[in-house]
Amino acid sequence: MKYVGLQEQITSNNRKSVFLLLGFPGILIGAVYAVLMFTSYDEYGGGVDSSMTNDMFIQVIPYVLIGTGIWFLIAYLGHSAMIDYASGAKSIERKENMRVYNLTENLCMSIGMKMPKLKIIESDALNAFASGLNEKNYSVTLTRGIINKLDDDELEGVIAHELMHIRNNDVRLLVISIIFVGIFSLIIQIAFRSFLYGSMTRSRRKDKGGGGIMIVILVVSIIAYFISLLFKFALSRKREFMADAGAAEMTRNPLALASALRKISGNSKIDDIKSDDVKEMFIENGPDETSANFLGGLGGLFSTHPPIQERIQVLEQF
Repeated sequence: MKYVGLQEQITSNNRKSVFLLLGFPGILIGAVYAVLMFTSYDEYGGGVDSSMTNDMFIQVIPYVLIGTGIWFLIAYLGHSAMIDYASGAKSIERKENMRVYNLTENLCMSIGMKMPKLKIIESDALNAFASGLNEKNYSVTLTRGIINKLDDDELEGVIAHELMHIRNNDVRLLVISIIFVGIFSLIIQIAFRSFLYGSMTRSRRKDKGGGGIMIVILVVSIIAYFISLLFKFALSRKREFMADAGAAEMTRNPLALASALRKISGNSKIDDIKSDDVKEMFIENGPDETSANFLGGLGGLFSTHPPIQERIQVLEQF
């Protein structure tokens, strides 16, 4: 893969990311309209009543926006606590690891950036991630394994990669994508359970009608969820390339980050972390062999990160 220059890459990725982000509310609004359209279908009147659909849409959309806003507020307020709980990360102080603190502090000083909090996951795996939605809760989390097994130049490259995620607002973008995907996931669960419960109730009452709307909601939600996943994965992959390029420019040592990625490759899995949303934040989150073999050529569409060998090649051409 040909390296095209950091600023050109940043501009291109930001432009593409804006389009991907706009796709999330577009999918949500489109899904709501689709459900209402099917709801207003009149088999005796000759099709969809567009006037009724538009009227219902105008009535319903404010509640959809309010519900989405509440969901965003919960995620914003509880973001850091939820990530720490899911990852098992603990804060570390300067006296506990002077090496990590000095590397991070020097990088921050070189770019005029406020020092983020530092956290650690007690795991021998080699991985790291950045989190936080504002300066008060920005943090860089490293595993014990990556601290112990990388030399100073390699670890500096990894930390620089995570600092670039913070500077580029990648964490905010990721949270937005996770929230929208979570909305569709919740709707699917509610619709599926309502359909099952409604089916049992109708069966007891010998009532075969009334289940159509839940089927429509379920099918539309599944389609919207699938599309939103593709958008989320594409957004995540683009930000990894940009963070790599930014880290290489920040440290002036792209080969050190390339070397770190080689060591991380195949050694990044943390078994104790079950949340896919948290795994997506890591510097490496490659699919396991079973998933890769099952998806075959489509695996790239469902990957949160570009292939690590491709990232290494780009860094070696820097």
